[in-house]
This record gives sequence, structure tokens and C-alpha cells, in this order.
Amino acid sequence: MDLVSVTEGRTTVLVPVPDPSAQFPPGSAPVFYNPRMALNRDATVLFLAALPPDARPDDYLDAMGATGLRGLRVAGETGLRVTINDRSRRALGLAAMNAARLGLPIETVLSDANALMSTRRFGAVDLDPFGSPAPFLDAACRSAVRYLFVTATDTAPLCGAHLRAGMRRYAARPMNTEYHAEVGLRVLLGFVARELVKYDRGLVPLCCFAREHFVRLQLGLRQGVVAADETLARIGYVHQCSSCPGRTEQRGLVAVPSVCPACKGTTVPIGPLWLGEVNDPLTIGRMRAMLPSAGLERGTALDRLLATLAGELPTSTHYDYHRLAKWVGASPPPVGTVLDRLGERGYRASRAHYSGTAIKTDAPLGRVIEALTAP
Repeated sequence: MDLVSVTEGRTTVLVPVPDPSAQFPPGSAPVFYNPRMALNRDATVLFLAALPPDARPDDYLDAMGATGLRGLRVAGETGLRVTINDRSRRALGLAAMNAARLGLPIETVLSDANALMSTRRFGAVDLDPFGSPAPFLDAACRSAVRYLFVTATDTAPLCGAHLRAGMRRYAARPMNTEYHAEVGLRVLLGFVARELVKYDRGLVPLCCFAREHFVRLQLGLRQGVVAADETLARIGYVHQCSSCPGRTEQRGLVAVPSVCPACKGTTVPIGPLWLGEVNDPLTIGRMRAMLPSAGLERGTALDRLLATLAGELPTSTHYDYHRLAKWVGASPPPVGTVLDRLGERGYRASRAHYSGTAIKTDAPLGRVIEALTAP
């Protein structure tokens, strides 16, 4: 196995050399390593490093370690006790070799992830499978004590592009709307919530985001029926109009027939999914403050992401102002102008972290159109 040195954050490891001619080069290597997920790993390390001392987990499980880079970075850059699991002996051998080179006391386990999580508990459990995390979430919800981290790379099913696959995996009806990235994030979060409440446990979203090809959840866990009931109360639906860009929200596990608030047309329910906040302002603030001391530079993609998350409204949808302008036959002004106009009219408005043309606002559709078309 040919190896090459790579550095992420403050950690340098050896990873397999992929075949650059392959359709998906990371998948051609004998042990999986995807450099495009560096931001995902950066966010994990920064999140854990920014936790107050009394909120740190006792230990951390990298449930599907592959090269072990995520777990190695957590151990070396945050000081947490780390277990790296994989069902591949070759992957674990590489992780152990890198741990020895770095002088890190990593525990390595050769096991099926579901089997391990069904027999042991960890302060923080991290799921980063190739594709959907759905088959592993029940065991993860039983294993995780304080934090649960989840990555999904099957964005087409989550966002509604592959509707039937999304329905099968997540027991929800997604829809490929203009705000499909938001749908994917919230469908996944709603699915995790429904898996968790079975065990009289609840969750608090702390740092969750959607990126080009993945969704990442970093969740705090709470014990007891009160926490579970509060979590369940955040599940609901977005009702999207079939005739216009109008939409409305509805709380509850069962979709109730609705009419469009803008044109009174027929709506289609999307969900069940998570409604409300997907980030905690204090957590995002701590992560932004920790960025330089964590060895991650200002001005990076992660820095820009956190800055947008800090100001993003918790609405469950957005309007793509280019599409909206086309729909009304108007020439769109700069997005900042539309945001300012909405603010002047007494509404909250912000950008979205996953799209440069997205506007999140509590203004009704008619007011958004007025802000878009005003002279």
C-alpha cells in the first residue's frame, strides 16, 4: 500500500495514494480517505476543543475510522481519550501505525459498528459512514452519553432528488425544492430525533450544517422524558404550495391538510422534519473565538461558515431570490439590498450558509416580493 503524508490542523498522518484516474479517487484506495471532508473534520475538532471543561465528554468513539484521521485529530488536538473502530484490519493497522508515529494512546477495535455501539457507551459517538447513517443510528442513540455527531453523504435521498430512497431510509417524505439543502438537514435531524426519543432521551442541535455533498450534525444529548417530549415537540412539516413559492410550517408527527397562505392553493407536506433552531449561538460563538488557538486560520472556509451560521435565522426554508425574481419577472437587485429592505419593513432576514442566493426571513411571501421589486 503506497502512502503519502497529509496534514490537517495540527496533525500529520500517512494515507493511501488514490488512483487519480478513478471516477471517485478516494474510493479507489485500499483504505478510504477523502480530502474534501477536511472541513467536516475541522468542525469536529473545533467543536470539541471549544467545549467548557465541565461539558467535555469522558471519551470519544470514531465508529467508522477508516484511516483514523478524525479520531487521531481529536486525540492529538483536544486531548480526549479516543477509540477508533473499523471492521477492516487494514484500516485499523494504518490507524494504529499513525497513532504510534504521533505518540497517541489510541484504542483500536475491530468490530461491526452496530455491535460495538450495542455493547459499550461513549461520551461522544461520531458516525461518518460512506452514504447513509440510518442503519447505525439506533445503536448510536443507545451508545452516546453526552454528544452524538452524524454525517450523511446521501444528499440526493435526503433532499428529495431520489424520493423513494429518502422515504425508505428516513421514514419521511422529502421534496426537491429550491431549499433542498435545508430539507436534507432537517429531515436527517428529525430522523435522529425520532430514533432518540424511543429511549426517553432528547437532543439539542449545537452546530449543524449542510455542505456541497454532505450534511453534518453535532448534537448535545439530554436524559429523561421531559427532554424527549421537548424534542418530539420540534418535529413537524413544511407545507409547500404546488402553484406558487408560498409555504407554511406545522408542528406534529401527523401532517394536517393545509392551504397556501399566499395563494390559497394546494400544498404538499414535506417531513416529518425538525423545525426551529439547528445551531446554538453560544456554541457557534465559542467555536469562532477558539479558531486561531485551534490551529485553524481566519478567513478559511470554516471561518466563513461559522460567521454565516452566527447570523442565520432558524427558519426551516429560504427563498432563492434569483428564482423568485424570475417568477415575478423582475431583475434582482443585490441580495444585500433585499435583506436591507426587509429589515426596514420590520422583518428579520439573513443569508443561508449553503447558498449565496438564499434569503431566510420571517416575512410573508408578498413582503419578500415587495422587497425584491421595489424601485
